[in-house]
Amino acid sequence: MPQHPSFDQNESRNIDGKRPAPGAAGSTAPRRPFFDSAEPGLGVLNPNAGREKFRLLRYSPAPELADLVRHYWTVDWDLGDSAAYRQEVVPNPCVNLVIEPGRTFCFAPTPERFSYPLSGRGKVFGVKFRPGGFYPLLRRPLSDFAGIPIPVDRIIAAEAKELEEALHSRTSEELVDLLDALLLGAAPERDRESELAREIADRIAEDRELTKVDALCEAFSIEKRTLQRLFGSRIGLSPKWVIRLHRLQEAAEALESRGSDGARPKLLALSHDLGYHDQTHFIKDFKSVIGVTPEAYALGARSR
Repeated sequence: MPQHPSFDQNESRNIDGKRPAPGAAGSTAPRRPFFDSAEPGLGVLNPNAGREKFRLLRYSPAPELADLVRHYWTVDWDLGDSAAYRQEVVPNPCVNLVIEPGRTFCFAPTPERFSYPLSGRGKVFGVKFRPGGFYPLLRRPLSDFAGIPIPVDRIIAAEAKELEEALHSRTSEELVDLLDALLLGAAPERDRESELAREIADRIAEDRELTKVDALCEAFSIEKRTLQRLFGSRIGLSPKWVIRLHRLQEAAEALESRGSDGARPKLLALSHDLGYHDQTHFIKDFKSVIGVTPEAYALGARSR
């Protein structure tokens, strides 16, 4: 599998329906997760089947890290003697530090969809950084690490083996506290360009009408080449791909829903809304990110 699984590709709500305030680093108060498996929506494909196979929880970081870390996430499963299950995940523009037996690394974003096979019993713990939030720790352009796993000891004072031992010996809440301490101890060097990359990525995520790089350049008064260099260095994907990832996932969400008349949106209208002038191009991009054609997705089909 060329890319690493981050099951966690989207936001979610608290168990009681609200997202909790981040806990302070080193606080003795229990770290409360905000729930997932019943609500992955996008990111984790085929969520209804997925929540029968694994549990996904998320935890907020310490307040001092909230501008760099979106949240921590943990996935655990116990399939017993059941057949292996392959979970499909669509990409997003975030670095993930993943703790997994024999495969603990930091993984730069990828535009490719990937899948993760689940079998027997297991657990994975991850740190999902905000777009631009990893550079203050690495201090190297993320474009240099496309498809290359980054050793964890390049950014924190811990080796992969130590973190994997902690994965077995500590609870998820204790792992959250441990990673808070390690990341704070790394003394991230924040810079304005990383902050700008995060602000622009946030605008892309929030503004569903934004479908073109030129519109993004105009909104932030930035030259296209400057924007491309910024995204390559701080995010690891081009601005065009980040826009595409968000809009295509929103298209998938639209295809899952029905209008007041009970009908699903028409593909031609949907492709035009996303800024595509060619429906064939839209179908090709949709399949490359989501894994199936729009028609198949609307019918609830999964790519195998």
